[in-house]
Amino acid sequence: MRQVTAIIEKGSDGRYSSYVEDRSYPYGIIGTGATVKETIDDFMAGYEEMKEFITSKGETFEEAEFIFKYDIPSFLQDFAYAFSLAGLERITGVNQKLLGHYISGYRKPSAKTAAKIQAGIHQFSDKLASVRFV
Repeated sequence: MRQVTAIIEKGSDGRYSSYVEDRSYPYGIIGTGATVKETIDDFMAGYEEMKEFITSKGETFEEAEFIFKYDIPSFLQDFAYAFSLAGLERITGVNQKLLGHYISGYRKPSAKTAAKIQAGIHQFSDKLASVRFV
């Protein structure tokens, strides 16, 4: 089964959207919602509807496994319940004020900064995964 990247973005209206990034994938599937979960659920419902439509025509449907990737504002907003900007600054090394600008959409991170944020989050999650309690 083919792995296909789907992007999750937060719009200026405060809603999330998701779409297939890979232009070689033959189906234009999208999803929207007030939360990331709603957006992914809507996206997957669209996928199932497309599958049903294509197979009802007697055509072969190209199945896919989706890898969802966040844009920085969507990630920061979706995980705001777990991370303060001060905590994210300590984890990623990116200034709180700058992170706030990313959340609001006032500024967009460079590819280098996005990679720095991702690396910090991954290091932190690896550290959390190694925690053991007695």
